[in-house]
Amino acid sequence: MQVPTVMRIGSAISGLLLALFLVVHLAGLLPALIAPVQFEHYATALHHQPWLPVLEVSLAATTAVHLSFTVAKTLRNRGAGNTAALNSRRGQPLQALASRSKVAAGVVTLGFLALHLQQLRWPRPADGLEREVLQRVLQQPISLVIYAAGSLAIGLHLLHGTEAGHRNLGLLTPANGSSIRWGGRLLASGIGGGFLLISLGLAIGGLA
Repeated sequence: MQVPTVMRIGSAISGLLLALFLVVHLAGLLPALIAPVQFEHYATALHHQPWLPVLEVSLAATTAVHLSFTVAKTLRNRGAGNTAALNSRRGQPLQALASRSKVAAGVVTLGFLALHLQQLRWPRPADGLEREVLQRVLQQPISLVIYAAGSLAIGLHLLHGTEAGHRNLGLLTPANGSSIRWGGRLLASGIGGGFLLISLGLAIGGLA
């Protein structure tokens, strides 16, 4: 298997795993808006699971793989003057924007992730205080701006990644291209919009 093929497949599979985690993570956070008590029970139970450290290490490794393969693939494509992907998006402004901004979206997402882990993982809130700590964080204007920017960046990255992942795996065809793009838009808006809604909702609720 050639190295470029390894890059494409590794980037696609690691991205798929991270997208799956985002869906599960969003589902776990939604009760913080509508069912705070149930959310705290869920958070406490999750934090005491013996497999959680293994999951966290696996997510860190998957993120590192995705980042390294994506950066290497991007640099290789630019060095080769590859413009096929952008040309294929003529008439598709959303996909074109997501593609052109993928580097910026990735940097913003990494910055948000570092802040998020520093605020809510090191140290981890005490049992029963997860929502309260998150509210206090989001009451800080700079934190709210970063969380909102991170939500939008994740949405843009998913918008690009859905199509790119299918292309890297050889699954994107003229017949299914439209369905994949619409599915990517729904996924990106659902996850990015969901995290944004939770951030704004908890900030407003915290201020109230």
